[in-house]
Amino acid sequence: MAELKLKARENGPWMVRGPAECTMAEAQETITGETVYLCRCGASSRKPFCDGAHRKVGVEAPSAELVLIQ
Repeated sequence: MAELKLKARENGPWMVRGPAECTMAEAQETITGETVYLCRCGASSRKPFCDGAHRKVGVEAPSAELVLIQ
């Protein structure tokens, strides 16, 4: 079984540890790498990818972990 681990950083984005390739229908880009960061605050101009906007809007969110098993 394959596992996909996501970790939400406190007050920050979802972190997907790779190797990972993330392409979304709404996105203008694909990000590939050892770590991919996904927006969780809704303020990113690069949604679904994080652009650091959470720092500007002062998002407050707890850390979390999610493991998807296929």
